[in-house]
Amino acid sequence: MKEKKQKEFIEKLVEGMELFAAAFDPRPVVYRFTDFRSNEYKGLKGGAEFELDEANPMIGYRGTGRYLDDADVFKLEIEALKIVRNKKGYKNLHVMFPFVRTVQELIDVKKLMGSYGLRRGGSFKVWMMVEIPSNVILLDDFIDIGIDGVSVGTNDLTMLTLGVDRDNEKIAGKYSEMDEAVLQSLEKIVKTSKKRGITSSICGQAPSVYPELVKKLVSWGITSVSLAPDVVEKTRLLVYDAEKKILREAQSKR
Repeated sequence: MKEKKQKEFIEKLVEGMELFAAAFDPRPVVYRFTDFRSNEYKGLKGGAEFELDEANPMIGYRGTGRYLDDADVFKLEIEALKIVRNKKGYKNLHVMFPFVRTVQELIDVKKLMGSYGLRRGGSFKVWMMVEIPSNVILLDDFIDIGIDGVSVGTNDLTMLTLGVDRDNEKIAGKYSEMDEAVLQSLEKIVKTSKKRGITSSICGQAPSVYPELVKKLVSWGITSVSLAPDVVEKTRLLVYDAEKKILREAQSKR
């Protein structure tokens, strides 16, 4: 923006978005808005001029809050989305908000997106990342604002639930997605989403690392899981077996 290259930036975004939207059309493609983090962006060319020095960037100036604070950057992503959806015709492209700290933040960013010409409804769906304990505790309130689904960011959710900085090697041993506090959070998220009629998915490394977690997620009613490519086939079988077990149990109760 300082060098007046907004048009070039939008064109590059359009190019990337269109590539994925076309490849998967008519299946949905979800674009997660950029979760700017100062420690990552400061290292880029020109980044030091604009990014803060933060002692704890993982819980610092990041996520959806940055879009409300610096709406001009957010607008560039919206313009690219509008081109791919409206001019290129790929209505299978949808969006997801990262790191939404409060219900009010979700209200405000949806209003901001609407003011730029993108509104949830019809063929345009909106997802939200669930990666902060406040998202878990107030999940019904977030859903009430109007979202079509959630995606659990297990890395950040585990870090913030257990108070463990996942970038700190000294306490890395305390970090575990299989901790009971994290598992109870995951169960609440998935079951609440199912009850409220929205989709639930999970990203992060946990489903690829812990097969037993996949079985739990399926039993709770997860819609989808993201995986490392090398474990896709193995996990397909796990999901199949877990779903078959659910069907058997349902039939036995009839």
